[in-house]
Amino acid sequence: MTPTPQTIQPDAPFFIVMNGASGRHDAQAVQHTIEGIMAETGRQHAIHVVTDPSRLVAAARAAVKQAQLRRGVVIAAGGDGTINTLAQATLGSGCPFGVLPQGTFNYFSRTHGIPADTEAAVRLLLRARAHPVQVGLINDRAFLVNASLGLYPQLLQDREAFKQQYGRSRFIALLSSLVTLLRQHRQLRLRIEHGNEVTNLRTPTLFVGNNRLQLEQIGMNEAACLDRGMLAAVAVRPVGTLAMAWLMLRGALGTLGDADNVHSFAFRRIAVTPVRPLGMRRVKVAADGEVTWMRGPIAFSVAPDPLMLLRPEPGDTMGGMIA
Repeated sequence: MTPTPQTIQPDAPFFIVMNGASGRHDAQAVQHTIEGIMAETGRQHAIHVVTDPSRLVAAARAAVKQAQLRRGVVIAAGGDGTINTLAQATLGSGCPFGVLPQGTFNYFSRTHGIPADTEAAVRLLLRARAHPVQVGLINDRAFLVNASLGLYPQLLQDREAFKQQYGRSRFIALLSSLVTLLRQHRQLRLRIEHGNEVTNLRTPTLFVGNNRLQLEQIGMNEAACLDRGMLAAVAVRPVGTLAMAWLMLRGALGTLGDADNVHSFAFRRIAVTPVRPLGMRRVKVAADGEVTWMRGPIAFSVAPDPLMLLRPEPGDTMGGMIA
């Protein structure tokens, strides 16, 4: 049974973890805006600004613990990667969850109508109810936007390196993606178990989407399946460099789903086993932009419990108009 929306008590404290390095926002200015509105409304709160990424997981767990003890709300202030870390810690804790988007793309917040403007987002959190939101899992790791293995995680790593050198913008992200695709890339051999079916697939990357906005932007018909409690898998068949660049352009134009070299399907759970050469037991994976290594088989599935997200009510245009 899908949980019903929850009303947040007006005295519920907010425990905010902010990534001081996310996006292009001035962390001090964002903190000043948050504290000003909290003081104005009399809402109890605590803000933990994290400048060392290695401390983010510990800060997230501490915020969840405090929220459990005081019946509060866990708030993530940052980009999709920061939101993922806080969501991972919050999932299954019983705590409501909110976001203050500070990243470059902000797919999660945009999908749910949460404003990009910090003041508008804070004021939304103060009046919003908590609604159930689907969470994807790659093994036991949560993802809200997408998870992948193969070429796409490498693209994300290259993009981060470009951002460190040239700054954070969508143009830099696009440029780094093009540079990655123009290099030679390895083809993966994957064994995919989906229900009673087994498919052997050669592809440079397997992408699993859990964000309707992102899937719609690249033109995948499976975007609608997310409303039915499913995830969307997208794989590119082996192609040359120029064909791969053409597929990237089709994605930018929103027509990727119609391409002959793209294989896609909806699912609730699949098991993916990379068929690797002897001695290569791990594969590079990514979840909401954060890259790591995992051993096969790798399970992609819908989490049994949703995340209870503070978001606008259906028909509330204040969030959507500013997002």
